[in-house]
Order: sequence, then C-alpha cells, then structure tokens
Amino acid sequence: MKWLQSLTVLAACSALVLISGDPAVAGTNFGYGNVGASKKDDTIAAAVAIHYTSSGNSGGSGTITSADSNWTPPACWYAPEWSASDFQKFRQGVYFSAVHDPDLPSDVRGDISDENQNYANGDYDNYNLDKEKEGMWWGPQQNPNASLADQSKCDKDPFWVKKGETPDVPQAVKPETLAGLAYEQIHVPGTKVTLAPSGASKVNLPTWAWLDKGDFQPVSVTASLDAPGLHIEATTVAKPVALSINPGTKDAELLPASGKCVLNDDGSIGQPYARGKADETPPCGVIYRRSSGNGTFDLRATATWEITWTGTGGAGGSLPDGEYGNNQAVTVQEIQAVNR
Repeated sequence: MKWLQSLTVLAACSALVLISGDPAVAGTNFGYGNVGASKKDDTIAAAVAIHYTSSGNSGGSGTITSADSNWTPPACWYAPEWSASDFQKFRQGVYFSAVHDPDLPSDVRGDISDENQNYANGDYDNYNLDKEKEGMWWGPQQNPNASLADQSKCDKDPFWVKKGETPDVPQAVKPETLAGLAYEQIHVPGTKVTLAPSGASKVNLPTWAWLDKGDFQPVSVTASLDAPGLHIEATTVAKPVALSINPGTKDAELLPASGKCVLNDDGSIGQPYARGKADETPPCGVIYRRSSGNGTFDLRATATWEITWTGTGGAGGSLPDGEYGNNQAVTVQEIQAVNR
C-alpha cells in the first residue's frame, strides 16, 4: 500500500489527532501548499507553503471561473516538505499513532512499519540525517478545492531531493503549477452595468448598457514557493476583454447580436446614453420585446477575462479565459399611448 493510502486509512480510523507522549506526533494536515503542518513542539517545522500576493483591483467581489470546462487548477503536486530531521519525527509520529490505534487494520500497521524501516535502515540510511543541509524530503500537497479522487492522484511515497535540484517527477511543482493555483486566487470586480433609461426599460426601445473605463483594470496574483536552494514563482494576469449580456428572457434582441460587447480603446465597455441619442442604436444593450409584467427580468452581465502568466526561468503562456458575472433586476414596461 502506498504511503498516502496508508495515511488515508490511518486518518479515517484515528483522525490522526495529536496525542501526548514522545516522540512528537505530526498530523497530516493535507491542504493547499501546507501539508503536515500540525506539530507537538517547535522542533517540527511546518511544510513549505505557497504564498500569494495580489495587485490591481484584487479586492473584487468574486473569483473567476474557467470558460473551458475541461480545464481545472492543479489538484495535487509534489513539493519540498521536510528537512531530514523533521521527516524522521514525522514518520515516527505516524508510526506512534498507528501502533496505539486498536482500530487500525493490521496490514496498514504493517505497511507503515515497513515504510519506516525503509527510511530508517534501508534505502536512505537513517532518514538522510547525515545530509541534513544537502536537501529536503518532498511529498504530495493537495488543492482542497479539487475532488478527493483528483487529490489522491499524487500517491508517490516521499522522496529525497538534493538542494537546488528539481526532480524529474510528473506533477513536481513548477512555474506552471503555481500559475494555475494563482488563477484560482484572482478576485475581480462585479459587473453591474449602468442602464439607460435609468428607470423602467420600454418595450421595443433600446436599453443602453455600459461600464465606465475605471470599472475594469487588469488584476494579477503571484504565487511563490521558497525552500533551501529553491525558488519558484509565477504571476497570473487577468485582463478584461469583453462583456456578455444575457437579457433574462428569450423575448429580447441583443445589441450587438452576439451579445458580447468588446472593450473600447480607453478600457470602457459600451457607450453612455446622452440626450439626443434616442434614435441611435447603442453599441452595447438590449431591446426587450415584451414587458416584465408585475415582475422583473434578471439581466446578467458577464465579463470575460483573458489570462496569461509568466514564471521563473522565462516560463510563461496562456490559460483559459476566465468569467465572472452578476444579475440585476430590470423592469420592462409597455409604452403607453394616449389617444386624443
């Protein structure tokens, strides 16, 4: 049974709670770049964490989602986890929890014991304690937003990596990994558009929709990972490129017909209504063909964000466009004609 599978069963049986006594017990706090961080004393260092910094309008109202349903951020990856001495304490803690758990299946207990023997007396010569300053133990980390099935795909046993080296292992952390994780951290502003007329829209007359140039600016998030002899980072940038209008009813005509209003040169979308434009067709808007009666239509404006990234060593590329939108209620009335 693989190391991760053993810990999964152990966690299910005993929840891997910290228990009193020696040796110190480290929990398996699997999660977003911070695995094995629980500790009994200050001698067990937390795992190497991924840090995020934002720029631009990062205080937005929501996170973007990928327009490509086939793409998702990384579910798991391998990264530096422990120094040699920390790994020894971690493994001893796992073993200590196992042997004191009466509900743990004997085969799992045996697997953990065999693994400990391998690290202590087998391939690695006492957890590589004599190489404390020469490298680190790498292990799996998981994205808590991913499914458990996808998280568990990183099931390789912890492995030793020399300082300054990047292992030739599928799913080892790299700039592209961090770019995908940074994507998930991007917050963008809401998309409540300005409408004209400002009160109720009228059947068969254009409703103008626009966003001022200051409403949307590029947003970026940088994800970085630092360990002895290793620095990896990636900056993911979201740039607004278009706004799509869904009028909330099939009885409407979109302007333009595609429903996608592109960004103007000054960063605005659409065009503000002004007196004297009543007979003009707005570059962004909608014409409702029936009234909303006693209710309203939920007009939804969804912004499209173009996603690019750059990373350590000149790496870079693009990721699927992101989307984020909001609903707003629109009242549509019939035009009242007066006969004289």
